[in-house]
Amino acid sequence: MNGGDEVVAAPVGPPQPLEWKFSQVFGERTAGEEVQEVDIISAIEFDRTGDHLATGDRGGRVVLFERTDTKDHGSSRRDLERTDYPIGRHPEFRYKTEFQSHEPEFDYLKSLEIEEKINKIRWCQTANGALFLLSTNDKTIKFWKVQEKKIKKISDMNLDPLKAVANGSVASSSNSVCSRSYLANGGYPDRSSNDFSFPPGGIPSLRLPMVVTTHETNLMARCRRVYAHAHDYHINSISNNSDGETFISADDLRINLWNLEISSQSFNIVDVKPANMEDLTEVITSAEFHPTHCNTLAYSSSKGSIRLIDLRQSALCDSHAKLFEEQEAPGSRSFFTEIIASISDIKFGQDGRYILSRDYMTLKLWDINMDSGPVSTFQVHEYLRPKLCDLYENDSIFDKFECCLSGDGLRVATGSYSNLFRVFGCAPGTTEATTLEASKNPMRRQVQTPSRPSRSLSSSITRVVRRGAESPGVDANGNSFDFTTKLLHLAWHPTEHSIACAAANSLYMYYA
Repeated sequence: MNGGDEVVAAPVGPPQPLEWKFSQVFGERTAGEEVQEVDIISAIEFDRTGDHLATGDRGGRVVLFERTDTKDHGSSRRDLERTDYPIGRHPEFRYKTEFQSHEPEFDYLKSLEIEEKINKIRWCQTANGALFLLSTNDKTIKFWKVQEKKIKKISDMNLDPLKAVANGSVASSSNSVCSRSYLANGGYPDRSSNDFSFPPGGIPSLRLPMVVTTHETNLMARCRRVYAHAHDYHINSISNNSDGETFISADDLRINLWNLEISSQSFNIVDVKPANMEDLTEVITSAEFHPTHCNTLAYSSSKGSIRLIDLRQSALCDSHAKLFEEQEAPGSRSFFTEIIASISDIKFGQDGRYILSRDYMTLKLWDINMDSGPVSTFQVHEYLRPKLCDLYENDSIFDKFECCLSGDGLRVATGSYSNLFRVFGCAPGTTEATTLEASKNPMRRQVQTPSRPSRSLSSSITRVVRRGAESPGVDANGNSFDFTTKLLHLAWHPTEHSIACAAANSLYMYYA
């Protein structure tokens, strides 16, 4: 405007698709090896820093892994963050410890077996070098503290045995009641006396064990609290609040609010149970606290809706602050419509602006400021639509797949059958849609998936895309999809492009 040339910023394009590489596997099976039911992983969770990873299995065990590559060569994490990682360096984890979190129980009042399977794990804030986490099965939540304890050992006695005899002589000033001469070995010269006599060789000095604290440490997992008897139905979710003091637990019909320090009582904040159970039309499927607003939480339902509730409005949050649901297309309703619309998992993005939801067929990304519909829809199982009858017959249609977002919010991921998982870009203009296999060669079953926008709005942030539809019921190698192997559980590292996913009893880790 003052005669100078106007500087136009170069347009920033969408991020390039990530190239995923195999990093590690724990519990890898050999070909043909039978997997024990109790060893199948049922929960995965990174802690807030990404330095620790926890898995839970159907046998009620929690296994902890610790990151090691940031501790190499005595470098601090801060030093490593200042410098770029050397070529070839990637996140590396090692087994840390494991403990039995839950045991099988029997509810005699309801004649109901309660299996030990871990449904969810959530990390809590660390304190004094100790790790804290919550784990739950169908009925009982437990609060665990995992801490390194220094091992104490008996290193030596306080006296050399060879010097014991010489030191065994008794001083006359303190022990003698009459003046008598003593022999060199401490005995009396007159052994026929009725007075107390020392045994031949004298009395050795008192030898005490010396207990010292060694440099070795032992990890101890201790159950601090048990939160029980608060749910009539199976617990499907637990979620920590950002206040560091409270958490929620959700079952099919209720959400309870707990204080971490108080295990004897909880407050029922959501109750969708009708007066007559025959009027029941939907159940709660997942619930999660907002990552930064301690008064806000979201829960999903079997009807495909997500409700945002504000704890400041009332003690019992029967009414929601916002409702997110997508209207079904006219004439598209079928017997399977409600079943495949049921949301199996929801996750907030780290900034709290977006909610990612997974139903049987799709991933949907929702902007919490826009309740007219999802910002993006990603087709995961569109190729299964002709097979819904078969999936209903073998119960696969009820499989509950989890979802996760990257720390920067630019990508989302979820699992599928044949131990496949899919990563989608959700930045404006991106067409990233990658199919990977949980194996040492993740790109082996790479499927090319063209972008297919469905409609667009004027604003790029509210642009709606539908991507990733696969045409055949076979993978890139012509193999038919295997519905007995399913990748239900996965987690994205909070600060890096690293994904941990569970294929039966094996934990696979990838980085980009």
